Amino acid sequence: MINLPTKITFIRVILTPIIIYLILTHHEKIKELGFKSSYTFWILTLFSIAIISDILDGYLSRKFNLITRLGSFLDPVADKILIISTTLALTYVDCGNPLPLYYTTLIVARESIQISGAISIGLISGDISINHHWTGKIATFLQVLMVYCSLTVESVSLCLSLSLLTSFFAIWSAIMYIHNGLIQLPSINDVSSNN
Repeated sequence: MINLPTKITFIRVILTPIIIYLILTHHEKIKELGFKSSYTFWILTLFSIAIISDILDGYLSRKFNLITRLGSFLDPVADKILIISTTLALTYVDCGNPLPLYYTTLIVARESIQISGAISIGLISGDISINHHWTGKIATFLQVLMVYCSLTVESVSLCLSLSLLTSFFAIWSAIMYIHNGLIQLPSINDVSSNN
């Protein structure tokens, strides 16, 4: 049976394609009218609900010890799908302040490294312990701000400055995750002794 935190995670999965659809099909109206566009309101509302659902499902899982294998797998996947797809959409179309291509390339590369690294370590060592570093939390928070910035802020220089700051923390957190991942790999001596 699927518990409450996992059901909340599924809400985030369902909201993501709706957000992307609204961005891709109504970006001209959003660019023209800004906050006056009902599409801007709905995108920001649905995106905010998705972000709150991420905080809520994590809190409920820890508070009431409702951590499951499905939830542990689905939660970070839902997060990455939401952030990456929204970032890609806001780079591909102009909603008033499109995200810079270098920034989006960096974010997608970071997430790809994390996902492929986690899979590789899991296959090699048989298990993986994901230790969340504070730089990763800041990077994720700033990525969320970048979405709001793209949709609500007219100043190109402000969004550019935020993208540089976000990129810095994204690179730093990627280095920390790679380091933590390499520590979990069995040493050459361990591998040879098992053979």
